[in-house]
Amino acid sequence: MSGSSATVSARLLTPGIGGRIAWPAAIVMGVLSSLNFDPVNLPFAMVVAMAGLIWLAHALRDARKRTVMLTGALYGLSFMGPLIWWMNAVSTAAYIGLVLAETLFFIPIMLALRASARLRWWPVWGAAVWVLGEWARGGFPFTGFPWGRLAHTSIDTPFEAYARLIAMPATSAVLFVVASLLVVLVTSAAWRTRALSMAAVLALAGVGAVLPTGIAGADGTRQVALVQGDVPGVFLTWPIGEIFKLHAAETDKLAARIEAGEVPKPDMVLWPENATDTDPYHDTAVRQRIQALSARIGAPILVGGIFDGPTTTTAYNQGVVWTADGPGERYVKLKPVPFGEYVPWRKQAGFFVTRLARDIPRDMLAGDEPGALRIGDTLIGDTICYDIAYDSVTRRAVDGGAQMIVVQTSNAAFTNTSQPEQQWDISRLRAIETGRWVVVPSTNGISGVVDPHGRSVERAPMHQPATLSAEVTLAAGKTPALVIGAPLEYLLVILGLGAWWFGTRQKDS
Repeated sequence: MSGSSATVSARLLTPGIGGRIAWPAAIVMGVLSSLNFDPVNLPFAMVVAMAGLIWLAHALRDARKRTVMLTGALYGLSFMGPLIWWMNAVSTAAYIGLVLAETLFFIPIMLALRASARLRWWPVWGAAVWVLGEWARGGFPFTGFPWGRLAHTSIDTPFEAYARLIAMPATSAVLFVVASLLVVLVTSAAWRTRALSMAAVLALAGVGAVLPTGIAGADGTRQVALVQGDVPGVFLTWPIGEIFKLHAAETDKLAARIEAGEVPKPDMVLWPENATDTDPYHDTAVRQRIQALSARIGAPILVGGIFDGPTTTTAYNQGVVWTADGPGERYVKLKPVPFGEYVPWRKQAGFFVTRLARDIPRDMLAGDEPGALRIGDTLIGDTICYDIAYDSVTRRAVDGGAQMIVVQTSNAAFTNTSQPEQQWDISRLRAIETGRWVVVPSTNGISGVVDPHGRSVERAPMHQPATLSAEVTLAAGKTPALVIGAPLEYLLVILGLGAWWFGTRQKDS
């Protein structure tokens, strides 16, 4: 099939290049990709950068393997470096370690993209390769780091509704195909091929613009209250128990406003992650205070906190449904953060970073049950902080019957960085994907409410005590993404592996 008569199956007649061109170009593409995310938030920047990276993959078809590997590493380094600059708020060592770990993934990704560039229908094969790379980054090592996905850039664009239809992994694939078509549009010498490429891009955008979003089967409403108690100072400097006092005090204010008729009585009160750093099961005063607050408001409280583990060196990051009668169902965070909430190889790691023993004295244990919790007469899908970035966490919660999604989070460590906004956009896209309202109680921001169209309905002011009250609609059904998303991702991963294998054996004619 000739390049003049086919768009997606055409082989690009790109000139061969070496490292002197590929390496600086990869750095530019990496930085450009990062600009699609907060704080810059430049629309379609990553799609354009993908087009540049795809062109490089074609131009490096005959280059030495080490040239391709370094191209991938430079792209990854210049992408992840600016994207997660906020990790410096934890420590410089944590930032450097995470950037380097993520950069390593882009070496095989670039090799696989180069291989897929040798195949017919290379935009489809390349899209599968990219999904394979995101799948690997999101699962390894340990719990992975599913940040900076191509699908995340679809929010507030005509492509965001694809998340509801085919889920986030396949949405990344759609955007990759768009980037591939842009490459054909720019590089093809045949006007018909260029016209077909432009038509295909417009068709994909047009379909996305008319795809439905919204609630997945409305099933009544609930009144929710989100409490943002704030934090007493700089991260890791406040006395034990102070965060709990702030959240209890703000909940007292909520109770007073309810009694005065200023806000409606909620069906549930939602506290953020780490709203208490002492265990109410063992701290009598804290337990009695929570139960008294629940009794005064007449509604259960979802308490987020650090709870004691089975040993003195372990803990649980969990949400517990608490009423005036005591604790009920609980969710233990499924994806605790390595070197943030637990320390792999603690003895060896502590030799290089001595502050680990001080900052992370106990290892948080991962849960094994989904966050489908009954709170009153409602099933919520509880997630904790980075949990919301993992497809399987929300999918399992909805499979368990969750009618809305709760994101208990504490971004206090990342105050005045771009991390909260990046996480907020992921939460918004998750609302579209699941067809559910997403409510986010945070210690000091961003606390807010997102509807199933991905719109920010309510947001509390940052870095001060606040309470939000909102009526949300419950969902009783599943979006297509929740039904076909996982199988579609597995298919794309397999195709990506196949593209890599077949492409390495393809001889250019």
